[in-house]
Amino acid sequence: GPKVTYVPPPPPDDEQAIFARYQTGMNFDKYDENTVEVSGLDPPAALMSFADTNMCHTLTLNIVKAGFSKPTPVQKYSIPIILAGRDLMACAQTGSGKTAAFLVPVVAQMMRNGVTASSFKEQQEPECIITAPTRELVNQIFLEARKFVYGTCIRPVVIYGGTQTDYSIRQVKQGCNILCATPGRLLDIIGRGTIGLHNVKYLVLDEADRMLDMGFGADMKKLVSFPDMPPKDKRQTLMFSATFPEEVQRLAGEFLKTDFLFVVVGHVGGACNDVQQNILQVSPYFKRDKLIEILHSIGNERTLVFVDTKKKADFIACFLCQENIPATSIHGDREQREREIALRDFRSGKCPVLVATSVAARGLDIESVQHVINFDLPSTIEEYVHRIGRTGRCGNTGKAVGFFDNNLDGHLARPLIKVLSD
Repeated sequence: GPKVTYVPPPPPDDEQAIFARYQTGMNFDKYDENTVEVSGLDPPAALMSFADTNMCHTLTLNIVKAGFSKPTPVQKYSIPIILAGRDLMACAQTGSGKTAAFLVPVVAQMMRNGVTASSFKEQQEPECIITAPTRELVNQIFLEARKFVYGTCIRPVVIYGGTQTDYSIRQVKQGCNILCATPGRLLDIIGRGTIGLHNVKYLVLDEADRMLDMGFGADMKKLVSFPDMPPKDKRQTLMFSATFPEEVQRLAGEFLKTDFLFVVVGHVGGACNDVQQNILQVSPYFKRDKLIEILHSIGNERTLVFVDTKKKADFIACFLCQENIPATSIHGDREQREREIALRDFRSGKCPVLVATSVAARGLDIESVQHVINFDLPSTIEEYVHRIGRTGRCGNTGKAVGFFDNNLDGHLARPLIKVLSD
């Protein structure tokens, strides 16, 4: 393909920008009612408040600045487990605070064990590698990491495809303790010798179901089998996911120590209860009219529309703009620069409608998406749960509408009824 020359604009690095955050919704306290199940041998006690850990003062201060007043259920259980040095497989719905659930304890342990201030070196040896399936998601994890390491000598770096490889290499060489990366770019950088693995103490796989699913299973296995990657008994491995089909649990068995703890918040693969769901029977020919009708009725509220192909994402976005509904699209074929502009326009409210394919959906944390419309329902129920998890985040309530077509979506009828009746 054409040579990629895109270099992303650096995120603003003044304190205010680093700690920018969004309002949590009214239902945040309700998170406590989520039943949490921990299975495995002698798990440590849950954490009732961030003050209960003996974390260093800087980190405690950063947690407050970042707006975390009390731990969410996934944080209550995961943080003590990670601080105790145990491996973890955590299953929690999207928007439940899982990024902080692994970042806080990892940073705490790095501070406690003393971290070598990173400096320019041709080969960097990060203590922590965090990998996730999409560029948007690794970038979000990186932005969150900047909050917790603020004022310390720990340097987080983010690298992903769609940008100049040399730019990624330069970023890493300037110093790297925590590396957030998509699998492809990660393997590329390791292959070039810019990253050495023998110092890795923490390996985090976020959205593990999607990672180990088709796309990145082989890449993950390749990552853990590099000769200088510490074997699983010499590192701490943490996996997070919203759904846990059985084949993923099997794969997790290969990555985690035998005494790992399994934490489930709510039930495995459960839909977010803060999302009101409606399924409408619509034949393919009337989907566009129905979409216009719904968008007109909801006015300017931020809405995510899911379609099944990249071409259709662009087509529907165009069609909506012709109908005077400002829309933009995001999918795997758009250049990284275009993806970032589309997200920015959506976040700022300039384009209240974002048309997307599933790849764009994974782990995107966009403040106050009020509606998710499944113009095309996905092929699996797990993907459906993930998609509607884009709304109702952080205790905000959201609405989800799905267009059901008898001929195409028949296989989803039963599992949908189960998710709707839960």
